Amino acid sequence: MDTLIKNTEERMDKSLDALDRDYKTVRVGRANVSILDKVNVDYYGVPTPVQQMAAISMPEPRILMIKPWDASTLRDIEKAILISDIGINPQNDGTAIRLSFPPLTEERRKEIVKEVKKMAEDSKVSVRNIRRDSLEKLKALKKNNQITEDDEKNGEKKIQNITDKFCKEIDILAAAKEKEVIEL
Repeated sequence: MDTLIKNTEERMDKSLDALDRDYKTVRVGRANVSILDKVNVDYYGVPTPVQQMAAISMPEPRILMIKPWDASTLRDIEKAILISDIGINPQNDGTAIRLSFPPLTEERRKEIVKEVKKMAEDSKVSVRNIRRDSLEKLKALKKNNQITEDDEKNGEKKIQNITDKFCKEIDILAAAKEKEVIEL
């Protein structure tokens, strides 16, 4: 049973980490290198992350500069950014690509806050699904007489406490991201 509870907590922690990674890719009006995490370039037939093909820097708070190590890949990187869903048009000057992040409009801020809330709710659903799976496994252990009824009740209580803890952490993460979007 302890293994089941530990496994439940690890799976919920992975769900929280996934939400955190997703939040880092949300465009909030200032340059953020992690927005390129989902951009892959077709490099000799292999999808390769931009970070592995170029030096990425922030010369100004609202500008990302991408300088490829192999100059022949400049057009490929530009094309990959264009077809990605980051919503920024790259500016190619022949040696590097600049991504200028425009300031957010009030309408766009509201859209991002909705997106942040949806991501948080999806993450909570994932945590609740993990709880459901763990409770089913706990009932199976009880049915097979591997644990007592008291152990089952204690396990259910522990799993619920873990679920509540992670839901609260998701709410805190979401509130922090919403605050970041609104304050920019």
